[in-house]
Amino acid sequence: MTVALSGKDIAGRISEKIPGAVIEAGADSVLLDGDSLLPVMSLLKNEPDFGFDYLNYITAVDCFDYFEVVYQLTSMERNHSLVVKARCHDRENPALPSVVELWQGADFQEREVYDLMGIRFEGHPNMKRIFLWDGFQGHPLRKDYY
Repeated sequence: MTVALSGKDIAGRISEKIPGAVIEAGADSVLLDGDSLLPVMSLLKNEPDFGFDYLNYITAVDCFDYFEVVYQLTSMERNHSLVVKARCHDRENPALPSVVELWQGADFQEREVYDLMGIRFEGHPNMKRIFLWDGFQGHPLRKDYY
């Protein structure tokens, strides 16, 4: 069974290398500043102490005032996992950097979040709808969708 790492411990280690990147840390998750998402994710993947070589999933939550994008990372070698979150406060044009260059498996998952929630992933190689047709109006998993 994979061991969930302490968000508070990981947040301290991230803050040493990338100051200001961590907004909040919970028992099993870390909330990052959206601008720091790509450098932190690169650190989590490439730093030997972390070694998060597998992206389990990307999903998003509409919290009315902001969107929260949630990533679960796993290190197959070290047998540990971590939940990383980033917020988008702009409901009109929410965006975060793409992590496809780090984990190829993020490709369809970022497209799914874009299609259903409307969150764009900057730098994604093919940011277009994956489930709904191109002329579809809106994003059906948003709380304000009708």
